[in-house]
Amino acid sequence: MTSIDFDFRQLEIFCKVVELKSFSKAADAVFLAQPSVSERIATLESRIGTQLLDRLGWQVVPTAAGKLLYNHACVLLDMKKHACNEMQGFLGIKKGEIHIGGSTIPGEYILPKILENFREKHPLVTVCLTVSDTSDIEQRVMNGNFELGVVGSKSTGDNLICRELWKDELVLAVPTKHKWAGKKQVPFENLSNEPFILRETGSGTLKIIKEYLKMPVTTDINSLNIVARLGSSTAVKEGIKSGLGISILSLRALDTELKAGILKALKIENLTMSRKFYLIRDKRRNVSPLCRAMLDFLASTAEK
Repeated sequence: MTSIDFDFRQLEIFCKVVELKSFSKAADAVFLAQPSVSERIATLESRIGTQLLDRLGWQVVPTAAGKLLYNHACVLLDMKKHACNEMQGFLGIKKGEIHIGGSTIPGEYILPKILENFREKHPLVTVCLTVSDTSDIEQRVMNGNFELGVVGSKSTGDNLICRELWKDELVLAVPTKHKWAGKKQVPFENLSNEPFILRETGSGTLKIIKEYLKMPVTTDINSLNIVARLGSSTAVKEGIKSGLGISILSLRALDTELKAGILKALKIENLTMSRKFYLIRDKRRNVSPLCRAMLDFLASTAEK
């Protein structure tokens, strides 16, 4: 019988396929073409002598042997990462890639500007930023896909460490030609008569809105005339511009449109909706020197 053998790169690719349940998504994550990923998995299965993955329609799942290998591979890859981090720290190296996640508002409207300043201090570090909704960023931080994340609501996960960073305000956004465009504020009960656009489930903005609309001075979110649920603040803004409806959005996300006079921001009477953005990381995982540099830098930008 041929001895079983494999290398770290094969294990890394295999783990990505298992975690993302897709060859194409894993290929994007490890910066390879999909045929190359399939070839590496086939080589790994050949070296081990058994099938590791089952292709169930559009989804890929590990076999019993695949689950066993995955558990060991996670330990081995974590040991490798820890060894590399130890050596980087010992040698004082500040070069390489750091993968972070940002929910929509910080990911699209805050972090790109801030990362420019980080790059000035660490020119040899490449920052890979992925933008998604808050719940997805939290999950991928816990899965080890991102070393840290910045999200729009405080996490309740036991393994996540949260640190306050920046403040934000949510306002009612309407087109400049809307009948309320000349007002500064409107009663909440008037919103039920207008077509309303919401963010998708998992959005930090939506979570904050729901929390505020449970307060005694307002009514439930279901009282709104919801005409669409869109996957990003940019999509919501485009919906407002096109006349699809009005919405509650981050003041930071509206900065460009407000300055250009394309949209108007109103307050809701007796309801000030504020929130904070949070830096999160998994306390179970080692902090690499690059991650530590990013953590310290983001902490230095926190608003008091």
